[in-house]
Amino acid sequence: MKRLLVIGLCVGISALAVGITGSLFSQRPHRGRQQQQQREQSLAEPFLGVTTTGKTKTGLFKIKSTGVSTKPVRVAAQAFLDSLSKEQASRTKFPVDDLEWRKWDNRHRYPRQGIGFNEMSQEQRKLAFAMLRASLSAKGLKKTQDIMKLNGTLAELTKRFDEYGEWLYWITIMGEPSAIKPWGWQLDGHHVVINYFVLGDQVVMTPVFMGSEPVKAESGKFKGTVVMQEEQNKGLTLIKSLNATQQADAIVRSSKGPTNNLTEAFRDNVVLEYAGIKASQLDAQQRELLLELISEFVGNMDAGHARVKMSEVKQHLDETYFAWMGGTNSESVYYYRIQSPVILIEFDHQRPIALGRSGTPTRNHIHTVVRTPNGNDYGKDLLRQHYLKHHHHHETDEHSQPQK
Repeated sequence: MKRLLVIGLCVGISALAVGITGSLFSQRPHRGRQQQQQREQSLAEPFLGVTTTGKTKTGLFKIKSTGVSTKPVRVAAQAFLDSLSKEQASRTKFPVDDLEWRKWDNRHRYPRQGIGFNEMSQEQRKLAFAMLRASLSAKGLKKTQDIMKLNGTLAELTKRFDEYGEWLYWITIMGEPSAIKPWGWQLDGHHVVINYFVLGDQVVMTPVFMGSEPVKAESGKFKGTVVMQEEQNKGLTLIKSLNATQQADAIVRSSKGPTNNLTEAFRDNVVLEYAGIKASQLDAQQRELLLELISEFVGNMDAGHARVKMSEVKQHLDETYFAWMGGTNSESVYYYRIQSPVILIEFDHQRPIALGRSGTPTRNHIHTVVRTPNGNDYGKDLLRQHYLKHHHHHETDEHSQPQK
């Protein structure tokens, strides 16, 4: 059986001996104090990014003009900031290179920075959503809001309103909204986290975490709200389009564990070897299905910036891998991963946590992660190049070219 090597930076050489059946594939942080230690250890590591070898490939990301304006995002972010009190602003604003970027967590008990929707006035909420609307596609905004609503459904189902809820989401702004200087924003909360970095007219929108438990509200205030079905179904369509030989390459295991995602919170520097089938082994129609699946995730950004990202993805399509774990029928639970030098996507049917805890994964708890490997999560490679270009930390405007 093909071995899938999954090596965490801190795991060391012994990881090389661990195959697909090893525990590393479903390595999850432990609860409580160990979780806290893992967070601190992760944040103490210098940022490297997700790599296949522990070394980043260089030259993948360049500072350039995309021709897609970021002005709407900048204007909306400034309007939101202007609505905050001095005290609120002091909690919400961080330097653009602050460690705060890396302090997100998709789990619900984590202490958040910034200003929460739960404490915003109606007007501030409106302005916060206007910033999200300027940054995301209509689909991306709806998905974000639907995940927030389903977190409200989870509160109704568990009666744990202090832990779950539609408004338990926080916003931080890194740097000052600017046409030429780097800046960005972060949305952080249970089951939806968005990191949005802006430099001129370039945008990096990763890491993004989206998921839900439940994935559909069967009752209550948000009855009928449903998420993550396209991600689930398009993945299945792709695996089913493969012939037997191709499936043998793509499917690394026919069953899946309780949780299999490897690049969630505090996993910024994971070393992850390629696995599965290479896109160069797919026919034209299958490659189209793969691009459609990637687009489902990338398309949460507004259309212009999504097109820019998809053209980057297409340039590396032949180096893109698709790996699968689990069954392939319409009731199956599964994990899949799409990985190339410029994008990493994970989809995972997970075990129930808040609703009837068990070790068996179901379709009612889904986690997805999108990352930019090789050092450009949070736009960090662009930020590094920006600082190099300007020779010192506090950039001066006279060398910068404002965007149109």
